[in-house]
Amino acid sequence: MLFIEYPKCTTCQKAKKWLDDNHIKYTDRHIKDDNPTAEELKAWHKKSGLPLKKYFNTSGMLYKEMQLKNKLPDMTEEEQYNLLATNGMLVKRPLVIADDYVLVGFKEADWKAKMET
Repeated sequence: MLFIEYPKCTTCQKAKKWLDDNHIKYTDRHIKDDNPTAEELKAWHKKSGLPLKKYFNTSGMLYKEMQLKNKLPDMTEEEQYNLLATNGMLVKRPLVIADDYVLVGFKEADWKAKMET
C-alpha cells in the first residue's frame, strides 16, 4: 500500500498515526518531493470511483490563489490531471493507494471500513 502525504499536514499526521497504531504496513511518499504524475492520477481516479474534483486540495492556499474554484468547471479532465501533476500542494491528501481501492483525505470510518481484514 502506498501512503502519499505532506508531512507538515496535520491531517496526514493523524492518518499516519492511525496506520501505525493499527499496524498497517505502507510505503511512504512525500507529495511535494515526489508529486503524482498525470498518469498516476488518472489511474487512481478511475480506481477510486470519486469525482475528479475530490482530488483537489480545495482548502489549500495555492488552489485559492489560482482561483481554481472558478476555472475547474471549464477545464477538461485531461487539463485537470495535468494541472494536479504540476504541484503536489494542489492534490488533496493524504492518499492511500492499495491494490483494489484508493482513499482520498482521511476519514477514519472510511479507512477502517476499507482496511479491516
